[in-house]
Amino acid sequence: MSNDTSGSGYVAPGQDYQRDQNYITDRITADGAGGWPVEAGRYRLVVARACPWANRAVIVRRLLGLEPVISMGICGPTHDERSWTFDEDPGGRDPVLGYERLQEAFLARDPAYSRGITVPAMVDVPSGAVVTNDFKQITLDLSTEWTAHHREGAPDLWPEALRDEMSEVIEHVFTEVNNGVYRCGFAGSQRSYDTAYERLFTALDQLSDRLRGRRYLMGGSITEADVRLFTTLARFDAVYHGHFKCNRQKLSEMPVLWAYARDLFQTPGFGDTTDFPSIKQHYYVVHADINPTQIVPLGPDTSNWLTAHGREELGGSPFGDGTPPGPVAPGEEVPAGHGAGGTGR
Repeated sequence: MSNDTSGSGYVAPGQDYQRDQNYITDRITADGAGGWPVEAGRYRLVVARACPWANRAVIVRRLLGLEPVISMGICGPTHDERSWTFDEDPGGRDPVLGYERLQEAFLARDPAYSRGITVPAMVDVPSGAVVTNDFKQITLDLSTEWTAHHREGAPDLWPEALRDEMSEVIEHVFTEVNNGVYRCGFAGSQRSYDTAYERLFTALDQLSDRLRGRRYLMGGSITEADVRLFTTLARFDAVYHGHFKCNRQKLSEMPVLWAYARDLFQTPGFGDTTDFPSIKQHYYVVHADINPTQIVPLGPDTSNWLTAHGREELGGSPFGDGTPPGPVAPGEEVPAGHGAGGTGR
């Protein structure tokens, strides 16, 4: 079983890609009913900047101002068949958990654990055991269960009045776009690829239509739905267009989605959590079945992410009645040269 939340690797010839979604589904809640109560300083969010699913959790944690109460461990961009590793930390160990591999947190929870070692993962620091790696639920719980610790001015990313409609939008984004790019990239036959390609671009065209007259997916302010779409769009030209053969158009050739993505990228919490060299290194190195040489491309030029987008004309405000988050927490900054316009590798 793959340990890669950015998509499993090998698919047998003739087979369609199926994502493994067998996660540990415990939840950290305000009432602690499931045995894991919300508690400042108790949990560590383990991520990898390269992973789109983990990137969502990084964005939501930052937008809500949860950095002081939930620490964050950052794995390197690549991993082997066993686990994500903390190879970029001093001594190759997470400074809080003391682990070399995220696998150790899963084994602390269950010594016989044999499923995927995935990010994001919430780890109970006192026991060193993983609580959950259910990426879909983690961000929703950050919005709804950790409200006592939200910063002043934090946006409502999961507004109750919109949840029914947003759930449908989010599911469509996940099945057709977030997972759709992997369905293309890991297709085991020409038929599977052709079908996946048509599904992906049909969905992107539908989302373009939805966003033509509204600034964000649910209206005039950012919600969870935008966070979930953004992390795929941020990786589109750098990885999915070439590596996954999603090449009808680049994102930068889809006017509405490109303007929308730049609008988000230039909003605190989005672009300042995006690490293009890590993203490229992960996909092009780890997916050796697709890229046997493991050569990481130098391009594309990412300076265009900072160009004017014009989406302000649609009205609205990114944070609704709230305010932007403050500066990135010390030690959590994306390395210099790894953001828009950088040349780091």
